[in-house]
Amino acid sequence: MLSYVLPALGGYAILSIFFLRRPRLLHTPRAPAFRLRLGAHRGGSGERLENTMEALENSVAQRSDLLELDCQLTRDGVVVVSHDENLCRQSGLNRDVSSLDFQDLPLYKEELVVYFSPGHFAHGKDRRMVSLEDVFQRFPKTPVSVEIKEENEELIHKVADLVRHFARNEITVWASEKNSVMKKCKAANPDMPRSFTISRGFWVLLLYYLGLLPFIPISERFLLCFLPTIINRTYFPFSCSWLNQLAAVVSKWVIMRKSLIRHLEERGVQVVFWCLNEESDFEVAFNLGATGVLTDYPTALRRYLDNHGPTVRAS
Repeated sequence: MLSYVLPALGGYAILSIFFLRRPRLLHTPRAPAFRLRLGAHRGGSGERLENTMEALENSVAQRSDLLELDCQLTRDGVVVVSHDENLCRQSGLNRDVSSLDFQDLPLYKEELVVYFSPGHFAHGKDRRMVSLEDVFQRFPKTPVSVEIKEENEELIHKVADLVRHFARNEITVWASEKNSVMKKCKAANPDMPRSFTISRGFWVLLLYYLGLLPFIPISERFLLCFLPTIINRTYFPFSCSWLNQLAAVVSKWVIMRKSLIRHLEERGVQVVFWCLNEESDFEVAFNLGATGVLTDYPTALRRYLDNHGPTVRAS
């Protein structure tokens, strides 16, 4: 039996490696509507108060390729840009967005912690929350990623309708951690590009290590993934220190594979690492072959890209 099994496994391995390196022989990549080199996390939440119009304008002034936003729904049905459903962290008011009308939403605090830069605070003159419609009107040509956190069908359909109304199907990205939410997003507007959910990301990693990835179709256009080297430095996914240390080691070994990133890139999937706020992390991400980076500090990333243009992989 070994005389049959071993040659078959050897042939499979050779084919898998061959098509991993030459995926376009099996798959025709779709031309992207835009290339995401610089993405502004929460609208650029390290330089101005997160998700305010002032923050968005600052990020666009730095030639950001994408504004990364989260959306919630107010009581009167307005899609508002807000990372949290509960307003306590952002404003000090312990109320949910869904319990208030848009006109009654509180102002942001005068300063907010920059989550991925511990010990740093953001300030700004503009403290008002904004609607997604206001964002689309103000920046009609700027790509936006809209993350939906929960299975709120009314919110999903309102976002989908706004995207259609402003003719933004190609430059507005669905994002969600949950498969169940992403299925509803896809059904509401299938013309919008999608990013990988957490479970779909694990699925890609499994296929990669099994050697099956070159043979499986991929419908997502973006892989938004944390950079493992920020764990236990600026990102603490677990409350336990040793769990964070273990996660840093394991995820670094599993995720930071140039051959995987190159394969996805050649198949039209843009690989973007978040949330990087230091130049050393920018360098790690781009040396791995990433398409781009999500950052709280768009000015810092713009300066890095401008200074390292010839050495950073061309878009």
